[in-house]
Amino acid sequence: MTAPVTVRVPAKVNVQLAVGAARPDGFHDLANVFLAVGLYDEVTATPSDTLRITAEGHDVDQIPLDRTNLAARAAELLAARHGIEPNVHLHIAKDIPVAGGMAGGSADAAGALLACDALWSTGTSRDELITLCAELGSDVPFSLVGGAALGRGRGELLTPLPVGGTFHWVFAVADGGLSTPAVYREFDRLTADTHIPAPEASPALLTALESGDPIALAASLTNDLQPAALSLRPSLAATLAAGTAAGALTALVSGSGPTTAFLVKDPESARQVAEALETSGTCRSARVAASPAPGAMLLQP
Repeated sequence: MTAPVTVRVPAKVNVQLAVGAARPDGFHDLANVFLAVGLYDEVTATPSDTLRITAEGHDVDQIPLDRTNLAARAAELLAARHGIEPNVHLHIAKDIPVAGGMAGGSADAAGALLACDALWSTGTSRDELITLCAELGSDVPFSLVGGAALGRGRGELLTPLPVGGTFHWVFAVADGGLSTPAVYREFDRLTADTHIPAPEASPALLTALESGDPIALAASLTNDLQPAALSLRPSLAATLAAGTAAGALTALVSGSGPTTAFLVKDPESARQVAEALETSGTCRSARVAASPAPGAMLLQP
């Protein structure tokens, strides 16, 4: 019997999320600077007589365990590309916050693609895997490649970026999730009567990443979706304030939220900010992680 295959996939934080006006297809053009962080899901693919999904970890009751799961769709897409049946048991061990703006579902899809490719020996090229990722969702290609990258288009067109050091983060996990489409709809509502410029990557932010300077990076972080996330979940403002008061260099909503991200100067500062957030009553839990992190990776048995 073919041995199971396990793939580890990272979470992401958007250190810049510049959002353009809605396009005719409903998507938005983005300048999306991704940074992979050291919080991981693991996707294990095992031979099966049908496609099935199981999961363990925090908040797995909030994810679908049927063919609407993005990991299941990834298996079906890869199988269809190679003319085979998507017979696989995918087990997802969740450690990335669910519906938290850290691309957990996208990570699982990228992990499923890589795991099924190895399990089925389909020999799919890296470029073709990235193309399949883009068919599944805007954040999925970055979950495969990891590190740091600028995403253009709706976020799926990636340019790798140099990072000159390690950045330390604390992530405050909120109760409940936020729907990404709902946050974009709120962005559209809030900006309906304003001119929205074409999104561009910040030169100062790219320089800060390349230099590895957390203070310079803190001065450059932006998220155009933050006002919309705060409009839908006003309680996040108290979380942002608590982390900043505890010594974070800066704070922002991660992607579409509701996870909030706090950039700190070093591991000791991360510990202190995490402890303060945990006792603040403004979030469910706080997680410490460093970046950049590698993309989807096969784990050796």
